Amino acid sequence: MRILVIGAGLSGVTTAWFLQSRGHQVCLLDRQPEVANETSFANGGLLHASHAEPWNAPGVLWQLLRWVGREDSPLLLRPAALPGLMRWGLGFLRYSRPRHYRRSMRHNAALALYSLDVMRTLRRELGLRYDDRQNGILKIFRDTAAMQTAVDNSNQMAEVGLRHTVLQPRQAVALEPALDDCAHELSGAIYYPDDESGDPHLFSRALIEHFRRIGGEVRLETTVSGLQRSGDRLTGVATDHGLLSADRYVLAAGSYSVALAKTAGLRLPIYPVKGYSLTAELPDWRGAPAIPLIDDGNKVVMGMLGHRLRMAGTAEFNGYDRSLGQARSAYVLRQCLKTFPSLGERLGLEQTTPWCGLRPMTMDGPPILGQSRLHDLFLNCGAGHLGWTFACGSGKLVADLVDGSEPALDAGAYSAARF
Repeated sequence: MRILVIGAGLSGVTTAWFLQSRGHQVCLLDRQPEVANETSFANGGLLHASHAEPWNAPGVLWQLLRWVGREDSPLLLRPAALPGLMRWGLGFLRYSRPRHYRRSMRHNAALALYSLDVMRTLRRELGLRYDDRQNGILKIFRDTAAMQTAVDNSNQMAEVGLRHTVLQPRQAVALEPALDDCAHELSGAIYYPDDESGDPHLFSRALIEHFRRIGGEVRLETTVSGLQRSGDRLTGVATDHGLLSADRYVLAAGSYSVALAKTAGLRLPIYPVKGYSLTAELPDWRGAPAIPLIDDGNKVVMGMLGHRLRMAGTAEFNGYDRSLGQARSAYVLRQCLKTFPSLGERLGLEQTTPWCGLRPMTMDGPPILGQSRLHDLFLNCGAGHLGWTFACGSGKLVADLVDGSEPALDAGAYSAARF
């Protein structure tokens, strides 16, 4: 089949690879001059099945209200965004009920663990390198109640295969000596040995070269303006280089999938949630963590990518605004360096490269994967804060559905039909 994949971020690149490697003729489209140049460019770098909980935990409404308009909060809801957020926001709250939340968490964990397995196979078969590390992830806590909630969630996810070990503060420091400066503040930690880290941009660039070598076509600097529909099928994709048609289509344009789907009469319950990262060159990385960390209380993550320290976090509800706010960047840096005071003495905001991107969040947490209401249009979007973690698994699952293969997971759990 000839297949058009719209969007060359992590979701699009992996889907295109799996389809091309099965003998289909795939054309990958993106408006940017290179692949993975928007939301997939500089995220936190963690591949974390351990962090598969949806963001709409029970009680999230009161947190959002408490943090409305506050620049120094992990979740920032800007009042100006409220009118455009109402429909999605009501669904976000509806799915925060405990039974919905637990179900979504299990579906996320199952996909994340599957995706990590697919990633390992792909890395071994293709010899991919992307500043990757396979030394697990450590989640640290300063609040006993928050840690107990995380332990309970991890125990539930263990039912689908998540391995974890609960640590006392002294055990966490023994595993990651960089935590010694803040050991007195910790209530404990959880270590997830199967989690990984790596640079998603380097990964995408490496995989796209293999895609090209086996005959895949990449059309960059090509803007898609709409999907043309007739009945229950697409007749083509309108671009600034003319109309393109295929036997099958995959929409993998991140948060911008919403507007494109709308041109074909489809509604996707996805909202863009801005996240920030900072990257610092650390040829001398004394004081930085060797094991990637998730600081649960401060809602930030950090880890080394080669000789670079990547720090990321926060969630900002502000529509499609992509402006880079210095106050939010400074907040991320400040929260990360709370854990490493000695590193903070050597590292300031001016020594980092800031970045922000729009996470495509569904109302309930899991992504939207598989066939749409149209016969020839398939979806790979809505991965939210787990886009890097889900990339290989969602790409393979969607490729299975496009060419009629039996997927390894229950595809119905991720179908758009669930809404």
